[in-house]
Amino acid sequence: MSPIISSLLLSYLGIAVTMALLWAWQLRSGRGSVVDIFWTAGVAVLSCIQLLLVCETPDSRQWLAAALITGWAVKLNAILIVRIQQLPEDGRYEALKESWKSRASQRMFYFFQLQAIACMLFALPFCLIAQAMGPLNSLDLVGVAIWTLGVAGGLIADIQLTSFRLNPKNRGEVCDRGLWRYSRHPNYFFEWVHWCSYVFLAWTAPLGWLILLAPLSMLYLLLFKTGVPPAEQQALASRGEAYRRYQSVTSIFFPWPPKAAKSEELHT
Repeated sequence: MSPIISSLLLSYLGIAVTMALLWAWQLRSGRGSVVDIFWTAGVAVLSCIQLLLVCETPDSRQWLAAALITGWAVKLNAILIVRIQQLPEDGRYEALKESWKSRASQRMFYFFQLQAIACMLFALPFCLIAQAMGPLNSLDLVGVAIWTLGVAGGLIADIQLTSFRLNPKNRGEVCDRGLWRYSRHPNYFFEWVHWCSYVFLAWTAPLGWLILLAPLSMLYLLLFKTGVPPAEQQALASRGEAYRRYQSVTSIFFPWPPKAAKSEELHT
């Protein structure tokens, strides 16, 4: 067995055990949303491991990629930690537990283990970046620019939403300010933009085009699985008609000016 495959198996075993321990902790705390923090950290750690193991002598591109994925994880986890400390449990996890009823503990264990698998899958593209040798070029600069846009936009969206939710006057209201005026899920949109940045860092590697699977997979998950659908369902359950009016005028994912003909209904 090659050293790379061995390291992948050991990495997966480590993250799977971590998620199992985390599942046991959330049984007592009731905070299933903590899995988001460890998923983010897991992706960053495993990505850096791939960069170092696949490439015997990392050059400037590999160190740049390691810095970018680490910066993304630090930014996202800073917001997540604030939310977990100051806000109630994420409604998405509450809805999952309610739908699973008596099997909630068992199903949550499987859910946590799926996050371990997802960590590995989203770290694998960095094997391609590890094989993109040579000096930094214009493609890398484009990648850094897109990464900056994605991370900065996501940070702004998260700060706007967290500030809105922390204000008791906004309880039960819809956040339609700032970036949330142009997209119902700007945080998810900019998260996807962030994943697009790594395409440019890996493009010169052999079979570098395969890294397109990373942003495409993230787009699919955000639009149809773990992102938008449960968030929309929870928002409708908690905000009702106000959120339906918001839906009628605001783009679901890609930022776009709200429909002018109905925009005033949001504030009536």
